[in-house]
Amino acid sequence: MRPVVDGLVKRYSDRYDIRILNTSSRDPKMMTLAQTYRIQYVPSFVFVNSDGSLSNSVVGAVPVSQLEKEFAKLT
Repeated sequence: MRPVVDGLVKRYSDRYDIRILNTSSRDPKMMTLAQTYRIQYVPSFVFVNSDGSLSNSVVGAVPVSQLEKEFAKLT
């Protein structure tokens, strides 16, 4: 999925704040984000609106078209 994610970063990073979280990191900030969004599986994609509310989360390897639809839903 990493090549897909890298492509999405290139395509959408001018419009959205995209963060890649290393769930095996022991960095407290990363652990807090993983806990906040209940990330338990890799890959997991969390879509957050500009007001901080959760738009949706997607778990597992999914087609890039599904992820693009989630970007389109963001407010």
